[in-house]
Amino acid sequence: MAFINSVLSWIVKQRVHQIELFMKYPHEVQFDWFTRLISAAKNTEWGRKYDYKSITYMDDYKNRVPLNDYESMKPIIERLRKGEQNLLWPTEIKWFAKSSGTTSDKSKFIPVSMESLEECHFKGGKDLLSIYCTNHPDTLLFDGKGLAMGGSHQVIEINNESYYYDGDLSAIIIQNLPLWVEFRRTPNLSIALMDEWESKIEKMARATMHHNVTSASGVPSWTLLLFRRVLEITGKSNLLDVWPQFELFIHGGVNFTPYKEQFLSILPSEKVSYLETYNASEGFFGIQDRDGADDMLLMLDYGIFYEFIPLDQVGRENPRTLSLEEVEMGVNYAIVISTNAGLWRYIIGDTVTFTTLNPYRIKITGRTKNFINAFGEELIVDNAEKGLAIACEKCKAIVSEYTAGPVYFEGNNKGAHEWLIEFEKVPEDISFFTNIFDNALKSVNSDYEAKRYHDLILGEPVIRVMPKNTFYMWLKSKGKLGGQYKVPRLSNDRKYLEEILQMKAGSFE
Repeated sequence: MAFINSVLSWIVKQRVHQIELFMKYPHEVQFDWFTRLISAAKNTEWGRKYDYKSITYMDDYKNRVPLNDYESMKPIIERLRKGEQNLLWPTEIKWFAKSSGTTSDKSKFIPVSMESLEECHFKGGKDLLSIYCTNHPDTLLFDGKGLAMGGSHQVIEINNESYYYDGDLSAIIIQNLPLWVEFRRTPNLSIALMDEWESKIEKMARATMHHNVTSASGVPSWTLLLFRRVLEITGKSNLLDVWPQFELFIHGGVNFTPYKEQFLSILPSEKVSYLETYNASEGFFGIQDRDGADDMLLMLDYGIFYEFIPLDQVGRENPRTLSLEEVEMGVNYAIVISTNAGLWRYIIGDTVTFTTLNPYRIKITGRTKNFINAFGEELIVDNAEKGLAIACEKCKAIVSEYTAGPVYFEGNNKGAHEWLIEFEKVPEDISFFTNIFDNALKSVNSDYEAKRYHDLILGEPVIRVMPKNTFYMWLKSKGKLGGQYKVPRLSNDRKYLEEILQMKAGSFE
């Protein structure tokens, strides 16, 4: 096993030189991908519509091709799902990643080409191993198996001769993995691709607890649920008693900060590393390349051309987009992508800020529609995560899940923010926690601080402690169990708050 570990570690580390190349020449690499994408799609229906053959410069592209979101591209994507081809991308597309950034009833079906699988998602997976093995030369990662929290997929028949697949991105990736990777992974496909999540967690726990698991990857909330079930079945106090060689957890999808203390409690070793990735249905965008950092290296040679909209221009009729060389540190941007799966000037809905410009590293700050700005406070998810982290540290509390929304003016009552929080460890004094949290939000958001001045506009946050499993039961009630579904952190209305409070009143009291 030691020989296999050494060989695989050496193989994955060979990619580091190419990563260093795009770090050194980021603008040239991005322009190269821009020209390759335009050239590849020039004879598609989309390419003919916008005359890609005559596009030479980025400004031509920006002036000619409109910004898009899922709703604007949905009609042509639906045609793809019915079997038409060469609409957005020249090669055949039969895979569609089912995506839901929130718990809304609508699902998005993102086209996945073989090029995007191989040059983007698979490449990202290999690169994160390359970066990790380079940073940890003594790793024994390949001595054991990697536990993957996969989703599910299904085959949709169009007619007797035509069909397509849709499902979670993780399921699509697992279904198409090379054989050597499948050999190093657990559990087997029949369990990994199950679509009933409660049964799936149980079977995954029982199927993996006897293997030598050295790494795991998945959304923190669902992985934590699995880990706890493994501990319940085995009767162990921490996971290192079950998997002594466990050394790496690869996470993404949601901010890891609220879950970190919970993972540390069941993986109590400094030898366990945590590596963040930014792998969305639309593309693989970033990998944490430094131990202990809270940012990720923007991956620039994955068949994706990037543009960025300053957050203050989001929602305008014709917002100006910036190319990579125009961005600044510390500014919130909405990401716009053009990809080798045929998404063109597509606004994915995430916001990021740049933490370094040489090389380009980013930090996810929230969603373009996941914020509270009912009173001009412009509170984003990054503010909320920082505020909760400070309050938890001061009060020795641990947050499991939360959501928040506005309390509107009514009569003589001031506005406020209402927070529904499910704690793993409840603070002893919720009033003190509220005060610390409020002051922390003021320290990270000047607009919030201004609106809170003397309670003139905004009152103190209203925090409601939710019973355990509240958010799990809410997601279950909506048929939204699974890694691609996430609790919306911040909302600019009270829709989610009212749903959860109503369910709590009926189910827990």
